[in-house]
Amino acid sequence: KIFLMTIIYILIIWEFQNAKTMIFAIEEINNNSNLLPGVSLGYKMYDACTSIHLSIKRALAPLNEPGEQPNQTCSRITPLHAVIGMSSTSYTQAVASVFQPFQIPQISYFSTCGCLSDKTKYPTLLRTVSSDFHQSRALAQLVKYFGWNWVGTVRTDNDYGNDGVAAFAQAAQEEGICIEYSVAITNGMTRQNYIKLITLIKQASAKVVLAFLPAVDMKAFLDQLVLENATGLQWVGNLSWMTKRLPVNIEYFKILGGAIGMALPNAIIPGLREYLLNVNPYRDAYSKEFWETTFACSLNTTDSLKVNKCTGSENLRNVNSEYTDEKEFRVPNCIYKAVYAVAHALHNLYTCKTDAISFLNFTTMYGDHVYFDVNGDPEPRYEIINWQQGEGGLIKYVTVGTYDPSSPQGQQIKMNNVPKSVCTESCVPGTRKAARKGQPVCCFDCIPCAEDEINALYCLPCPPDYKPNDQRNKCILKDIEFLSFGEIMGSLLVVISLFGACITMFIILVFFYYRDTPVVRANNSEISFLLLFSLSLCFLCSLTFIGQPSDWSCMLRHTAFGITFALCISCILAKTIVVLMAFRATLPGNNIMKWFGPSQQRLSVASFTLMQVLICLLWLILSPPFPYKNFKYYKERIILECDLGSSVAFYSVLGYIGFLSAICFILAFLARNLPDNFNEAKFITFSMLIFCAVWISFIPAYISSPGKYTVAVEIFAILASSFGLLFCIFAPKCYVIIFKPYKNTKKHLMGKMPSKSLMSATNLVSNGNNVYFSVT
Repeated sequence: KIFLMTIIYILIIWEFQNAKTMIFAIEEINNNSNLLPGVSLGYKMYDACTSIHLSIKRALAPLNEPGEQPNQTCSRITPLHAVIGMSSTSYTQAVASVFQPFQIPQISYFSTCGCLSDKTKYPTLLRTVSSDFHQSRALAQLVKYFGWNWVGTVRTDNDYGNDGVAAFAQAAQEEGICIEYSVAITNGMTRQNYIKLITLIKQASAKVVLAFLPAVDMKAFLDQLVLENATGLQWVGNLSWMTKRLPVNIEYFKILGGAIGMALPNAIIPGLREYLLNVNPYRDAYSKEFWETTFACSLNTTDSLKVNKCTGSENLRNVNSEYTDEKEFRVPNCIYKAVYAVAHALHNLYTCKTDAISFLNFTTMYGDHVYFDVNGDPEPRYEIINWQQGEGGLIKYVTVGTYDPSSPQGQQIKMNNVPKSVCTESCVPGTRKAARKGQPVCCFDCIPCAEDEINALYCLPCPPDYKPNDQRNKCILKDIEFLSFGEIMGSLLVVISLFGACITMFIILVFFYYRDTPVVRANNSEISFLLLFSLSLCFLCSLTFIGQPSDWSCMLRHTAFGITFALCISCILAKTIVVLMAFRATLPGNNIMKWFGPSQQRLSVASFTLMQVLICLLWLILSPPFPYKNFKYYKERIILECDLGSSVAFYSVLGYIGFLSAICFILAFLARNLPDNFNEAKFITFSMLIFCAVWISFIPAYISSPGKYTVAVEIFAILASSFGLLFCIFAPKCYVIIFKPYKNTKKHLMGKMPSKSLMSATNLVSNGNNVYFSVT
């Protein structure tokens, strides 16, 4: 014979029902030849009297009793194999502290605190009721289902209430629900404490209140709510009190009428109701007290103080109470599963089934599948209960939906169809209520909200960084747009930029390899190499315009562009001046080039570039570019771009480049009729034509392009002008150097002379890397 132990509160009617259910399950198992054949389950039942100290004392009782004496000496074995109970978290924790050192398993049938899932603290504890972690999330989804996003909470000040509301708060935040206040009910609260708490609830703007309380605490709280006439609130309840039958009191329904919340799934256990109805009032003191409480009479014939006498033959079938209501066998179902869990575990031990799956899975007599997860918890499933008024002032618990966390997201709450009776249908998303003049508040018109507004009770504008979702009931972040490396346009521009830089490097290598040939020497090789270097920087500076704008990238992209192009045009201007001076020296013996020799050329390039550097420094010091969120172009997305900071500085940079380009173009144009074999001015003229055409067309395109296309236009202008300069100036020379080497001679360069010129001969005089002409 194997003993089980249960610790419950016998004095409460539903706990008497729980005790009878456990006895029913044990007797059913003992009569089942397929489960534990040849073995009988016994039990010892203790009354904890709603006291933690008594709970611990009752738990120690079977451990201190003499056990069976086996043949071995100095050994004592207790027949206790499992504990079933308790129905409250605090008491379950107390009992667990006693039995855990002895590795005696404990199965709770109604302790729901999420804290009990911690196997490091409660390694031998299991339960047949779901953790409040799942219940709290279910309550948050239920509140969201009805569109209540402004609520208050009431809890008990212990692990059960604090952990439950904390889990609800976390889930509520994920669902976009805000909590206005959270108050706690403590043990031994005075009337004044209750008044202060209820006054806070009544004065709060939130009219939906979640009460996460045990049934006993909720009953005491409800009595205080009645005294304070706290009506007009929508209550949301946890499973501890949602299905606890209250005495017939119309005042209770005024307070809690319409309450909605979670409840354990009900089950029809064959034979249980008949067993509960078969109570012998003379069997024990508990049955006697239950009988007297149920029929409001006395079984003691010598008690002259009680008018009503019990005969013992009263019929429980005529009593309408929670004890006999087969539709409310929710907690008894958990007790029934707890007893069978112990029985199946023992059966598997006796039949040598040691795998975990066999120990944690079984099917009840009425076909309900039971299993425990790694935390010792069952599958979380709930029914949604609504308090409605029944006959005779009783509160009727109506199942209006279910919660199943295994369903897809958004379909976990399933509500039954409820008949509608409305003056005006609820406003669709994107509209708000507008009262009709002279009509009740239930009749209203639906006025469309603005495009950037959502509707709750009113049309509320979304913050600048947000936009309404498709349902128009929540603000979501807008998409951010900028020219990124990952998109096709950004990647293509990166490839073109790197391609231009590579071509430039290739030309540098060609010029360096053929640096001693006439074509390279005759084209002022020092300035040519500097020009090629600046062109490679022009190609690479376009990369700074791609990617998410930041403080540094915004400052770098415009200043790098301005300085590199100023250097580039300065080099071309220096080359143009050299060519023009060399071929315009018409008087014999005129050595004008001594005034613009290598030193003067370097100084001119440095001076022209330094002027642009100074403009950029003033720009960065006084009003630098910075990242900017542009909300103007599109309402549904944000354009992240670089604000110029100072438009005057930006156009000064462009204007200075334009000024240098104009001078360079004019001088090159004047020298366009120089000898064909050495007509550097003609190439410069064509390059500056392309350069000016690109940047003149850039201005209207830049102004009219929206968003990231503005940046793309600027990059295109940089690349197009850079390619124009590169190909017009250096492509003909590379062609001669690589494909026409026979033309790369001093004789060929001096082969053609203008017939009308006064020059009789032209001598090419080389001075280092710089070349000029002297006329004789």
